[in-house]
This record gives sequence, C-alpha cells and structure tokens, in this order.
Amino acid sequence: MKKVLLASAVSMALTAGTAFADNHSGTYAFDSKGTHQFITFKISHLGYSWLYGRFNDFDGEFVYDASNPENSSVNVSIDTSSVDSNHAERDKHLRSEDFLFVDEFPEASFKSKRVELDDEGEADIVGDLTLRGVTKEVTLDAEMIGHGEDPWGGYRMGFEAETELRLKDFGIPMELGKASETVEIIISVEGIRQ
Repeated sequence: MKKVLLASAVSMALTAGTAFADNHSGTYAFDSKGTHQFITFKISHLGYSWLYGRFNDFDGEFVYDASNPENSSVNVSIDTSSVDSNHAERDKHLRSEDFLFVDEFPEASFKSKRVELDDEGEADIVGDLTLRGVTKEVTLDAEMIGHGEDPWGGYRMGFEAETELRLKDFGIPMELGKASETVEIIISVEGIRQ
C-alpha cells in the first residue's frame, strides 16, 4: 500500500548529477502504458513469510535538472482501488475501512519537496505522501537506473526508489501483529521526456 507513495517517488532517484549532461534535463512523463513501471509493496505475514502486492494504476512525472539535481522534482498519483495482491478476497479487504478505505480516499499521492545528494551521488527524495487522507513527510532512497534514446525516437530515463512506512502513521487501524507494523515500498518508473 505504501508502495503507492512511494511511489511514485521512485522517479526522483536523481543520483549522480555529474554523470549526466545538461541535454538530459527536462520533464519526463511516466510511461502511461504501465508496462515499464511498478509500485510494489512487501509486508510480513505473521513473521513467517512475505506478502507482496502492487498498485496497477498510477501516473506522474518528474523534472530532472542535470546541472543541479537538487532542483529536480517528482509528482505521483495512485489509484488506491487498483491494489493487487493476487488474491481477490484479500484485495477486497485491503480496499476496506480496515486498510486503504478506497471509497473515502480513492487516491494517494507523493509530491517531492527537496532532493538531497550524498558524496557518492546517491539521492534521497524527501516529500509529502498522502495516503488514506493522512499526509506525512517520507524519504525515498532513489537510484537512477539509466537514460537514453528509445527505438521510437523518444528519450527515456528510469529510476528506482524505496521506502518503509508504518501503517499506523497513515491511520490504518488494522492490527496485524508486531512483525507487520511496517510495509516496504519499491517504486520503479520509466519516464519519457516531453
């Protein structure tokens, strides 16, 4: 679920600004076909195994500033009803008031506030994640995967990011036990320069 946020965030990996020339700067729209982007989550099941899931419908864009990567930004919106854990009854429960409460909160979002680079060019994307009507600042640990011309005459750039969220921080009331208080979100996006 948190994936959601994270989402998106993923796109702002913004690592190593020095590795990219200014001609790679620009606004990149997420690959709307969804075949090259994912917001996934991972949460413990009773401490015995991992439960994986994803959000199938999300969109967004990122602005990459190669000269000053710290000036880059990302915005993501997620359709919370698109949660998919590969089990219809469980997904129905995840959409209920116990978890995402999609009837009341059909969208989650992430909006970056700043990008922080360390000495090794790794990026932290700090921004506001809104989930289930609660907005909290979260940090995405991001990495640029690559960039370049695609076979259709466009230019693409891809990022992966991850974060961890506490369910209670976003007002999720369901008690899942000590091992399941947090959820790991992984976001992988591919943007097409506009």
